[in-house]
Amino acid sequence: MKRRIIITSDGSKTIHLEDWNEQYHSKHGAIQEAYHVFIEHGLKCFQNRHINLLEIGFGTGLNALISLIESKNLGLGINYVGVEAYPVLENEIRKLNYIDMLNASDFQEAFSSMHNSDWNKPIAVTSAFNLTKQRKDFSTISDVGLFNLIYFDAFGARVQPELWTVTIFQKMYTALDWNGILVTYSAKGSVRRAMQEVGFKVERLPGPPGKREMLRGVKSRLL
Repeated sequence: MKRRIIITSDGSKTIHLEDWNEQYHSKHGAIQEAYHVFIEHGLKCFQNRHINLLEIGFGTGLNALISLIESKNLGLGINYVGVEAYPVLENEIRKLNYIDMLNASDFQEAFSSMHNSDWNKPIAVTSAFNLTKQRKDFSTISDVGLFNLIYFDAFGARVQPELWTVTIFQKMYTALDWNGILVTYSAKGSVRRAMQEVGFKVERLPGPPGKREMLRGVKSRLL
């Protein structure tokens, strides 16, 4: 599949898959979308504690990088698990400009270690941020009650509908602890209904630039 680096509306770069006409991040702003969906409506629900965080689609590592940066402001220790079936290529990573756009030169070494680390082996990126990259298909996830937060950042349902099904969201629900949260950029009715069917309490929230809404689901005992 042909891939190329493009610049999104906020100046940050992402990877465009030409055969699918799909991007790893929003063309309306890669960093803006990541902060709005995953930090503002996900990570900031937790403060001054340790959490286990699962990312569905590790991809470029942007979500992991901004989670590391923001974790210090929130007083969080994070055990971060990023699942990815098809890792981004090293030469693509070198072309991304997230460190410069975030004015985060202090995190360059940490970001490099995220991508240079071995798959399926935990590493201590910092004393408060551990990362395990798991190279596998999302359908093989079998964790039970482990995670406090899930970033559901798979490619869209238009190109990979099999990733947005009741079967997958059941795995996500099972993987979460009680009061755990799943956030995603998607607001499709079929996605919302699939999440509700497996037990999530789902709310529509204002979306990032270019999208009217997004979804957040909670695994709550009180539905």
